[in-house]
Amino acid sequence: MDQEFQNHIESGLTTLASAWAITRTDGVTLGFTDHDRDLSFEGVIFRADSGLTASALQQTTGLSVDNSEALGALRDAGIREEDIDAGRFDGAELRIWLVNWADVAQRRLRFRGSLGEIKRAGGAFQAELRGLTEALNRPVGRVYQKPCTAVLGDHACRFDLATPGYVAETTIRELRADGAMICDLLPGFEADWFRRGQIVFLDAPAQGITAQVKRDEVIDGGRVILPWVRPRVPLQVGGRLRLTAGCDKRFDTCRFKFDNALNFQGFPDLPGEDWLTAVPARSGDLSGGSRR
Repeated sequence: MDQEFQNHIESGLTTLASAWAITRTDGVTLGFTDHDRDLSFEGVIFRADSGLTASALQQTTGLSVDNSEALGALRDAGIREEDIDAGRFDGAELRIWLVNWADVAQRRLRFRGSLGEIKRAGGAFQAELRGLTEALNRPVGRVYQKPCTAVLGDHACRFDLATPGYVAETTIRELRADGAMICDLLPGFEADWFRRGQIVFLDAPAQGITAQVKRDEVIDGGRVILPWVRPRVPLQVGGRLRLTAGCDKRFDTCRFKFDNALNFQGFPDLPGEDWLTAVPARSGDLSGGSRR
């Protein structure tokens, strides 16, 4: 902690406030403070009219997860109910400062983590705050299975999703009641090329929302794209979306579709359970002959 800030705290007459910065997964950063006027530092404007408050912060030594919660009002200029429904705040990064509002250069970062479960009712919301050690609270290690355990394009897969022929943009021409989107035809991409792939919506109000492709069909003059889960925001005819090729985690798909067999993270030759109990046999003779 800065010595000048420490001296201010120990003076007994302080001008302290809390400030929160929330960075959503789509890159949007929102700032809030419990002070009675806006504050600005680190390139973020912290709004004073959000009504945001926080309970006592629980911090421990070791690997226990630091946690707290925040309460606030749902507002059009800040956290909106439709954005929560759309998942825009799921896993958002959170930073909390204790700051001298008379001199914002005097501040201390008290908490850094992410948003957990968010509840809302009666025009207000309640959000769980999870510390950085939350990432350690999950199993790690390899899983021995035939399908690949990597996510297409991640550090284990190493496939470059910017490779031509694996990403395409199209436009919604029609919306069906079952959630399917009839899009412009994509020449050069065969049917099912994007099945199990990702959809990224590029235009408001669904801008930045992602979904997984359940079905990818080619029909006369168009393309049918059906997501596994319908986005929780309204879609519009004429809206653009970006499609990424899908991977079904099989070795043949990795080898022939993506030419990425060297980075395959499964075990395609792993024997099944029957192999473990098999014994040498020939025509029913169990005397130790060749199984062939």
